[in-house]
Amino acid sequence: MSDTFDAVIVGGGLLGCAAAWMLAREGADVLLVERDQINQHASGQNAGSLHFQLEYRMIEKGIEAAKQAAEAMPLHLEAAKLWADLSGEVGEPLGVAQVGGLMLAETEAQASLLETKAEIERSWGLDVEVLGPEQVRKVAPYLSESVVAASYCPIEGKADTRTAGPAMARAAIRLGATARTRTAVTGIRRNGSSWLVTVADRQSGEQHNPTTVKAESLILTAGVWTTELGDMIGAYLPTIPLALTMTVTAKTEKFIPHLVQHAGARLSLKQSHDGNVLIGGGWPARLMTDSVGAPDFSVRPELLRSSVAGNARAATAVVPRVGSLPALRTWVGTTTVTPDQLPLVGPVPGAPGAYVATGGSAFTLGPSFAQVLTELVLGRKPGIDLAPYDPRRYERGIDVS
Repeated sequence: MSDTFDAVIVGGGLLGCAAAWMLAREGADVLLVERDQINQHASGQNAGSLHFQLEYRMIEKGIEAAKQAAEAMPLHLEAAKLWADLSGEVGEPLGVAQVGGLMLAETEAQASLLETKAEIERSWGLDVEVLGPEQVRKVAPYLSESVVAASYCPIEGKADTRTAGPAMARAAIRLGATARTRTAVTGIRRNGSSWLVTVADRQSGEQHNPTTVKAESLILTAGVWTTELGDMIGAYLPTIPLALTMTVTAKTEKFIPHLVQHAGARLSLKQSHDGNVLIGGGWPARLMTDSVGAPDFSVRPELLRSSVAGNARAATAVVPRVGSLPALRTWVGTTTVTPDQLPLVGPVPGAPGAYVATGGSAFTLGPSFAQVLTELVLGRKPGIDLAPYDPRRYERGIDVS
């Protein structure tokens, strides 16, 4: 392996793999470093939703919070365009299907919220329409009679979490990128105009064979480890880790073409290409902690029975047929949000040549995050105004909760 690169990317989820591919496509010499296996963590453990409407977590705290969350809409719109072409550009199927998404209302108050939400989204350029009961039944006959309205977005959909990230990693490697898995980053320091990154093999929890590589750019795409990596370079990159519950059912004939979510409950529901129904939407699990109370991401989070049951109730209430399907597996995936719910994207404060992207709907936004990072590393002005997502909005000592 070379000891000098144009860029070192820390984190081998979908975002890191996409950034490696995009940079390699531009001729950059890239090293992708992953502490475990490619796609092992959040990118491979989520349900693969491509949400472009404001999600439940963005509207549950009221309209003002929704308006703030909508500031990420330019990233969503760009991601929708990128996902539509990615399979052809990468050269492998990614399981992308953008056939439309529905956010459901079961009460008049929720229906009114959908109307207001749609006005906010349309002001940013998102194509979304609120359907009445008869229209809903025509578009989605599988829904319960309890659904009184739904907002419909034609560009929403899904991608295959098992294949999307690894496919982009392979595409990057074909273009000359280097990928190191089961490799820990043990040190990062600035040396003149470059970064020196020390990495070591991870075997059975121990680190071996440390080596140091040099790079002009450092890219942090490590999800729940973002704050820890920021501390290594003296930067404050606040993130909030979340452990979320998902369930997959046995295969059945196709009957849910849409991505389904809810305006008044934690719910995300879709049917895979194979016929399994994937149920999620933000029901919490318990993160394990170490001796001082800090999250321990090396230990599998703990399922909460109340979340599994609550998620099932939310799903069967609006799609009754799901209730007759056997559940094959329930699992937990981790993700990060920021204190203000907006993504953290851009140059790292006080660290020239270092860049970060995390937070928000990171699987959905992975391609647009990667595109922005690529433009920054190559010295181009991004096509999206990054001011709302600038990491400099946080400073040590300021309460951002």
